[in-house]
Formats: sequence, C-alpha cells, structure tokens
Amino acid sequence: MTSAAITEISDEAAYAAAVQTALDAAAAYYGDGTSSLDDDDYDRLVRGIAAYETAHPELVRADSPTGKVAGGAVVGDVPHTVPMLSLDNVFGAEELVTWAAGLERRLGRPVGRWSVEPKLDGLAISARYVDGRLVQLVTRGDGAAGEDVSHGIGSVLGLPRELAEPVTVEVRGEILMTTAQFTDATEKRVAAGGTPFANPRSAAAGSLRAQDRPYSVEMTFFGYGALALPADAGFGAGTAGDLAERLADLAHSEVMAQVEAWGVRTTSDTPVAASTAETLEAVQERVERIAEARADLEFGIDGIVVKADTAADQREAGFSSRAPRWAIAYKLPAAEKITRLVGVEWNVGRTGIIAPRAVLEPVEVDGVTITYATLHNAADIARRDLMLGDSVTVYRAGDVIPRVEAPVVQLRTGDETAIPIPEVCPRCGDAIDSSQERWRCVRGRACHAVASIRYAVGRDTLDIEGLGEKIVDQLVDAGHVTDFADLFTLEREQLLGLERMGETSTANLLAAIEAAKTKPLNKVFCALGVRGTGRSMSRRIARHFGAMEAIRAADAEAFTEVDGIGPEKAPVIVAELADLAPLIDKLVAAGLTMTEPGVPAGGLRSVAETEESGADGETGADEGEADALPLAGMTVVVTGAMTGALADLSRNEMNELIERAGGKSSSSVSARTSLLVAGEKAGSKKAKAEGLGVPVSTPEEFADRVRDLL
Repeated sequence: MTSAAITEISDEAAYAAAVQTALDAAAAYYGDGTSSLDDDDYDRLVRGIAAYETAHPELVRADSPTGKVAGGAVVGDVPHTVPMLSLDNVFGAEELVTWAAGLERRLGRPVGRWSVEPKLDGLAISARYVDGRLVQLVTRGDGAAGEDVSHGIGSVLGLPRELAEPVTVEVRGEILMTTAQFTDATEKRVAAGGTPFANPRSAAAGSLRAQDRPYSVEMTFFGYGALALPADAGFGAGTAGDLAERLADLAHSEVMAQVEAWGVRTTSDTPVAASTAETLEAVQERVERIAEARADLEFGIDGIVVKADTAADQREAGFSSRAPRWAIAYKLPAAEKITRLVGVEWNVGRTGIIAPRAVLEPVEVDGVTITYATLHNAADIARRDLMLGDSVTVYRAGDVIPRVEAPVVQLRTGDETAIPIPEVCPRCGDAIDSSQERWRCVRGRACHAVASIRYAVGRDTLDIEGLGEKIVDQLVDAGHVTDFADLFTLEREQLLGLERMGETSTANLLAAIEAAKTKPLNKVFCALGVRGTGRSMSRRIARHFGAMEAIRAADAEAFTEVDGIGPEKAPVIVAELADLAPLIDKLVAAGLTMTEPGVPAGGLRSVAETEESGADGETGADEGEADALPLAGMTVVVTGAMTGALADLSRNEMNELIERAGGKSSSSVSARTSLLVAGEKAGSKKAKAEGLGVPVSTPEEFADRVRDLL
C-alpha cells in the first residue's frame, strides 16, 4: 500500500468550505453514524486541510478538524476522568516503519514489545463499574466529555452487569453490531415504519442513543483498555487505589487479559485476536493476516491498531493533544463507499427468477472498481426506499458480491425518481409470478432455455465436452432442443446442419452426449437446477436417497432429513421437482443414470431406518463401512491452490472427494469446521481457522489421509 491520497485545496475559500464539509460529516458520523462522506473521502479531505494549513499557518481556522478528537465536531456533558483520545493514522508498511522509527527515537531505545489488534468499526464507549457493578455508559464525545447512554445497559452483549471481581474501574472499548445483529435491527426498524440503517456502525450509533422506540435491538461490546476510576470522580473509593497500582505497571496485553478475566468480551475468541510481537517485521506479518481475515469477520474493522505494549514505553512516549504517541492506526481500504444509483436492470436467470441489478456511478471499493451491485428483489427495493438518482452506500468485503445497503437520505435533492418496476417478464413479455418475494416468469425455465441448457452441460454438471455456448444457441434457435433432455435424442443430421460442425466434430459431440448418460445421480440432479440446491446439496440429496425414484417420492418432511435442508427450503424443492417431472421423465426415457454409485439401495436414509429398527444384514455392514471412512462425520473446507496429488483437481472435484470420504464439504470456516485443507496462497480462511483452533492440513497431508479414494 502506498501513501494515501489527499484532496487538493487551492485557496482560502476552498479551505473554508473544506473545513465546514469535514465538520458536518464528522458531526453526522459521530452523531447517528451517517455521513455525507465515506471514510476514504473524509480522510482525504482532512489530509488536504492539514496540507493547506502547513503551507498557510497564518490562515488556520479555530474550528479546523485537524489535531482534534472526533474532528472537533461533537461535544458531551459527562467529563471523562482521563481523556478518550483518537489515534493518528498510517496507510501502508512504509508509513508504519517511519512512525515506529520516530517512536523509538523519542524513547531513545527500541520498543520493548508491540501489541497488534483490530481497529473495530464501532462507537467508542467508556463503561464505568463501581464495586464490580455496571453503573454508567459514556460515549467518547470530544475526548474530554461524552454523552451518557446508560439507558443502553442491558442491550449490549459482552458487557456484563457485574464483573467477576468487585473493582471500581472504567473499561473502554467499542460497541458495534455483528452482521446478524445488523440484519435483525434493520428488519425491526423497517417493520416499525423507519428507513433501513445505512450500515452496522450507523445502526449501533443510532440504536445506542435512541431511548423511545417500539422495539429493542442487540449490540456487542469489545473491550480495548481499562483504568481505575479515582475516588474523587464521585464513584466512591471502592478498590480504586489498589486497582490503580495493579494496573499501573501492567503491559497492555496483560491489562486485556485482566479485562477478559473480569468477564468483559475482548477479541480473544475471534479470528483477529489481539497479539504481541517482538519485531516490526512480525507486526507487519500480523497486520497482513488481520487484513486478510477481514472479509470473513462477523463484525466490521477498518484497520489495525499497533501499540507499544509495555507500560514503561507508553509512559515515556506520552500523548499529544489528540492521540497517544505510542499507538497508531494502520488504516485499511474502505469496504464501503458512497456513490450514485443511476439505473436498475431487470435480468432473468436460468430458472426464470427475475432479479434487479443496480447500475452505479463507478466507484472503487476495497481496491475494486464497482459498477453493478445486487438489489435482491422488488420488495427489497421498496424496503430500502431506493430511488433513481439516490446517493447510496455500497458495501464490499473480499470477494463478496457488492450490494447496495441504503440511500443516504440527507443527500437527496428532490430530483430523485421512482425505480420503474416491471409489470411483465422483461425477457419474454409473459406474466410475472409475484406470489413470493423473489419474482419469477410464469414460463419458468422455458423463459431462458439457453441458460438452463448451458448450466446443465457445464463442467460441474454433465460435463459434455464440445457443447459450447454457440452450439447450444444454434440448437435452441433451430428448435432442435427446448431443454437439455432433448440433447440425448439429437440426430447426426441435426448437428451437421449447424455452423462449423463437420463429420469429426459431430461424431465427437454425439460420443460425449452418450458418455454423459453414465454420470452419477448427483450430477444429473445438479443439472436440473433445482432452486435452493447446488453442487454440494445435490451430492447430499443423491447420497441420502440413492435413486431418483426415491427423491421424486419424498415429501417435504423427508427432505428435511437431508443435512442443510430446513422446513422453509424443503417445500420449495418438492414443488420444483413436481414442475420438473416432464423433464425428468424424458431423462429416464433417454437412459441416464438415476442412481448414486456406492450408495446402498434406498440411500443412506434407508440405512439409518434399518439400523434404527435393529435389522441385520448387508445394509448394516455398509453403514459400518461408511463410519470407517477417513472423513466420517467431519466438515472440511478447502482453500488456496492444491499441490501434489491434488494439483489437477478442481474445487468441485475436491468437494466430491471429501464427500466420498464420508465428510461434508463447506465453503466457509466456522467453529463447526473439523479440518481446513490449506494450499498455496490460502489467505483469510487459514487465518480464521487458526484463530478458531481448527486443525489445518497441507494438500499433501490430506492426500495421504484419503489416498485409498484418489
């Protein structure tokens, strides 16, 4: 990462306007969490203001945001016993090295040890405990005084009402919303007649300050420091004197261990747990691992905080008027930006689902230029109160599909217009089935037959070599096929009549189509494109039931026995299979394989039923063999590039190997993950697995474990 860009300011008038813009943005950001500027734009603006002030010191305004906590935009009426300061920023490895060198020059010696922890994207809070009982919550405010938000006590997880020790102490940290809490809070706010929250930070800030509302929301606290409350602060003597002596000589890492022992949540149980490092090289390595893990976190971070860990280093380094000199925030690229919604496209998928897509003014988010973002469905557009011309918050983390969170309502000019909602299918002009939130063309797959056929013959489904997109298009246009079952009744003359199809290519394609008939049940089922299923789910369904006949005979209750299918998804699958009955009949007549190799007759479901009834015989033996498989009962995640014996396997083939070995393949790491197979350039999933204590295997180690199945 290079040095950060700045907003160029040309003259005094532009400087005055920039100061006011920064003050307005900071007031909104630290008020209810909204802002007319995203983090990157605000940082660029303040750096531009600082650069102008350096060049023109005689013009510096008293209300300038530079050198002030919260940009000087907020105030409070509850004094802090010790100022709650901001942090200065660096924007890359070189700037971190320069800052660290300056700190060591100030100390006159190397820093004894470094502390590295995530910079949480929440609301800074001081939680005051008297004799171990939580009595007051105060926001950071302007650093000298904050706002009393004690009415929020009881709605914040990780901040116990009573500590494990009866100490009089002030615990400092961040209140934020996890992804799940943000979703829940937004749904409750919209249900109560409000507009959606723009992002988790605004949701936490607004919800913590709100006192009169018809619903309650949950938030989470992570501690990042603690100090004893002095007796003259009006909280009673308690154990403050003794505690001050206990904390005075503790390193920051030791203070945090004490905070956790009191029962306050810290980041220790997350993939980005705070850690210490002896060298700046080790600090940079940890910074990179936290940055890689960012995309998979259940809460937001916007940087990494690097601190001198020991109490002696902190005391000697001291403070500036705005920030401690012994700590710095290593800022990460913004995962959220503000841009303009200029249009909405309505696309029809292979199953007939009609999905809107936002067209945006191009904006760079997390290092990627974003022009399009998902809008989910028409109901989602209405819930978010989106309009054409709106300034909108766009979010992206890692490789997640960009999405529009919400309009920035305070930036509306009155020129915004309603988003046109289609009354007929935008692809074929037929009617729309709007009985569910996700609208669908009444023609279903027939509306976009080309897409359905392309999907069915792809590498991860029937894998018919030589049947490319252009040939599929010609077959559909000529009326030779209306669904992929028609491929198996194609005549030689029909293929020869297509563009660029000669005797050899026709013979090869007919042979590939014939070979596709031998694909296992899970591939055939996946080719059907049943809503709510994919490659992994198709494998689970095939192994569970064993034969297409059993799948078609199953009701919704039977489908809920399949791992990953709940009571909401099961009826959808049953209804889809009923709609697909004519297509399945054609596939059966064409002679495709309708059983899953290696699975007992009736599937694993019948094995379980037989075992439950106490029956003996071959079925029980098969089940015993299943239990003996090398990955029996394990959930396995694969990440990075495979090497050695696994080098030629696609990700889908790796997942199939896992399931043949008795395991369950998954795409995300969680506490329920049994094993992570980490190849080259493993990235954030490896960091998350290590943080959760999940065993990590190299491709070579994993290949040895399943060698009998390769």
